[in-house]
Amino acid sequence: MDRSLYVSILYILTHVGLILFLYPANIIMSTTQGHWIPIMIGVSIHFILLYLLLKGISHFPDKDIITIYKDKGKVLTFMILAPTFIYFLMANIISVRAYSEIVSIVFLSKTPLWAIMALIMTVACYLALKGIEGIMRTGYLIFLLLFPILCFIMISSFQNVDWRYIYPLLPNDFSFLTKSSYLKSYFAIGGSFLFLGFIHPFVPFKGRKIMWAGIVLIPIFLLSVYVPVLTFGQATTSHFIFPFVMTVDAIHLTWIMFDRLTVFFLLSVVIFTLLYISLVLWMLDRIIRKCLWPSAKSSLLIIGLSIFIYLVCLWIHNWNGVEMLFKWNTIIRFFVIFGVPTSIYFLGVKERRGESM
Repeated sequence: MDRSLYVSILYILTHVGLILFLYPANIIMSTTQGHWIPIMIGVSIHFILLYLLLKGISHFPDKDIITIYKDKGKVLTFMILAPTFIYFLMANIISVRAYSEIVSIVFLSKTPLWAIMALIMTVACYLALKGIEGIMRTGYLIFLLLFPILCFIMISSFQNVDWRYIYPLLPNDFSFLTKSSYLKSYFAIGGSFLFLGFIHPFVPFKGRKIMWAGIVLIPIFLLSVYVPVLTFGQATTSHFIFPFVMTVDAIHLTWIMFDRLTVFFLLSVVIFTLLYISLVLWMLDRIIRKCLWPSAKSSLLIIGLSIFIYLVCLWIHNWNGVEMLFKWNTIIRFFVIFGVPTSIYFLGVKERRGESM
């Protein structure tokens, strides 16, 4: 049975949760004009890597990426999956700590940060314990309930735009390519698309439909950056940690009963991120059980990983700690999001040539 719809929805939601949070600030800080160029460079790279991954796994109809690497030897398995495991672990730590911060700032200012992080980890852990089927079904329900609300909020965010701020359309140079803020934006570009290699072939889906689903992300990438810039201007927006959140907070609609749309926006984004965190927990569990500890119980591993992530998050005392973790994660992030799809693609090509001989 083709599960492309469920997989596409999960792919979209997990990326949207990452795009609308830290991504706008990273792009806005990397350049003062022509923001669409760094955005489209990143989006193009995302689609190239997505294509390489989908094309590569299509040559292994009965294997996930862990099995593919294991069949090629222990050295290659360690070289690829060890950094992947560390990257996933750090990504979850960053996500839990960073999203807890914004929830605390916006609407739970009197709630201790440790309690918010505990709630996020508990819900994510519960979802991960239900397995990939439970995560996908939850994603489908969340999509039906919250994605229309998010679309309405994004359309409403045009209320205060000044189109003169869109100029100049071209940057003076491409120096943004080497700035740390731009490199950090690949946290959203890399996103969660690697999960497609983990669920294949247990969850059947068609790669072409996933590529089409990815087109939905293009306007979200653009709007997440341009709406804040068009609302406040580059000079003001560059001082915001969460530009799109500030833009939503400025929306004023007299014909709806709710005073602030920010609460609904953040609830949607945080719930999307919970899906991402639970999905990463599930992938971490898969790596451990298939490579290190086959006899381990999945439930105990996921609970243990959740406790470890929570304890590390408690150790990060302020936002500077989150920024530092982002920097430490940059090299390994690029290695994983480029190395995994590229290696799977070439292994797939090699596999196809071997079959044809």
